[in-house]
Amino acid sequence: MKRVVITGVGLLTALGAGHRETWRSLLEGRTAIAPIRGFDPASFRTRLAAEIEDFRPTDYAHRRALRTTTRNDRLAIAGAALAVRDAGLDFTEYDPERAAAFVGGNKEISNPEHLLTGSLAARRPDGRADLALLGERASSAFYPLYYVEGLQSAALYHLSAAYGLKGPNAYFHGTADASATAIGRAYRSIRRGEAQVALAGGCDDAASWWVTSKMDGLGVLSTRNDLGARAFRPYDADRSGSVLGEGAAFLVLEEREAARRRGAHLYAEISGFGSTLDSARLLAPAEDGAPLAAAMNHALDEARIPGEDVDYVATHGCATRLGDASEASALRRTFTAPEHRPVASSVKPATGHLVAAAGALNAAVCALAIDGGAVPPTLNLDRPDPACQGLDWVPGQARETPVRTALALARGLEGQQIALALTAPGDR
Repeated sequence: MKRVVITGVGLLTALGAGHRETWRSLLEGRTAIAPIRGFDPASFRTRLAAEIEDFRPTDYAHRRALRTTTRNDRLAIAGAALAVRDAGLDFTEYDPERAAAFVGGNKEISNPEHLLTGSLAARRPDGRADLALLGERASSAFYPLYYVEGLQSAALYHLSAAYGLKGPNAYFHGTADASATAIGRAYRSIRRGEAQVALAGGCDDAASWWVTSKMDGLGVLSTRNDLGARAFRPYDADRSGSVLGEGAAFLVLEEREAARRRGAHLYAEISGFGSTLDSARLLAPAEDGAPLAAAMNHALDEARIPGEDVDYVATHGCATRLGDASEASALRRTFTAPEHRPVASSVKPATGHLVAAAGALNAAVCALAIDGGAVPPTLNLDRPDPACQGLDWVPGQARETPVRTALALARGLEGQQIALALTAPGDR
């Protein structure tokens, strides 16, 4: 089996473009959460988000290449470009059929303005929808490239076209699990010799009207608009749900010896991947956290790492009542000896919940913690919930500490539980 290292980290968040700016902001305890400005959220219960200001997709791709893209696709293109630049990688030096791409996303529609314009063609005088009328007028009412720009896995195509990636590939649709699974699949592809190099991660325009309307309707978002930037409170007794953020997180993965030969900077090694399904109830995890604990144990077993050697866990920390309590239970199940439990934190109160990109963001956070010898804090944790006791959540301030081994967690709305194990590249 090949050994797989991370040689490039690309982060685009509301905290900044590029992993250095985002990482610096995380360690400084900054947050990008603020009142929504991109649209009028008056009809929603939550009116907060972490939005990216002054995003210029032409900084990452030619205008012509962006012609059939949505904001979701453009975030992916930017995040991937940042990762490739950081890795100093020239894909032409690799066999294109062994250069892989794996993307996680949550894209569901074309550009909303094109959807609305076309849909109005099916409106009767009394305001009701008429599908027969839509059938008569659709060909002229909808934007000519409406269905092309709306393809869910379009980001996978755009990355392949930009870098000539013709090897193993897949698009995973979902929430935080999607991008974490993309990275796990890329790791397995290189480890088994299917690929030599891979671009993997995820994107989400989660601060958009469409995603906000969906998540607001599911009741998983905080309604404490009065708290502003302090509304996102993982593990706190006063938590009330997530606040969405938009962005992208991508990694460049390479076979370790090949990366060393080209003199690449090695952030961390991916050494284990665990995946389970929590089927207790739809949209509600098992209270004991057993499925998430199983995913962590699978990742640690594959990595051959004992639990007491784990230094840090980048947690899901979505600030829902049951979600946080079950995650804390899963961590206590996995790390049974209190004196050997790792520190753990959630960066979501700083970046917002990046939904489909959240799992990849946690993997990047682990890689940067290993590389930089520091862990970011969990913001707004003023009064820990007794249900989340027994763990060091790094409240309030970042902490300088050596990190040799870390776990990145991701949980999907439909019960997916993902864990990635990362180690310092010189270890083992």
